[in-house]
Amino acid sequence: MSTKKKGVSKSSQGKKNRAAGGRFELKVRNNLEKEGWIVDKWTNNIDLEKKELIKAKRKFNPFLKILGIGTGFPDLIAFKPKGNGYEIMGIEVKVNGWLDKDEKEKCKVLLEKKVFGKILIAKRGKKRGETEFIEFKSKE
Repeated sequence: MSTKKKGVSKSSQGKKNRAAGGRFELKVRNNLEKEGWIVDKWTNNIDLEKKELIKAKRKFNPFLKILGIGTGFPDLIAFKPKGNGYEIMGIEVKVNGWLDKDEKEKCKVLLEKKVFGKILIAKRGKKRGETEFIEFKSKE
C-alpha cells in the first residue's frame, strides 16, 4: 500500500502554476499597453552582494531544448513620454502580490540607484479578471 496522497504531483502542479503566471504576465502587459505604456521584458537583475545591475542569467531546459530569456527582476519595464522626458517604471508580476525577502531588497536597490521612478507589483484583483497594482514602498 502506498503512502502517497492522491491528486496532483508537485511537478505537474509547478507546471500549471508557471503556465498560469505566464498567462497573467501577458495579461498585465496587454493592460498596460492599452493604457498607453510601452512595455518590454526586463533582462537585467541585481547582484545583492555588490548592489549593482547585472545581466540576468538565461535558463536552459535540456528536456524541452528551450532557452528561457525572461528571467530578470523585475519582470517588465514600462515607459511613456512625459514632458521633455519619459516616465519609467518597473513591474513585478505576482499572482498573489507577495515579494520574498530578496525581491524586496532588489526593489530597494533599484529605487535607491534611480533605475526606475517607481516599481509596481501586479497581482490578481478580488473580482474575476481584475488586476491590481501596488506601488512598492521602501520601509526605512
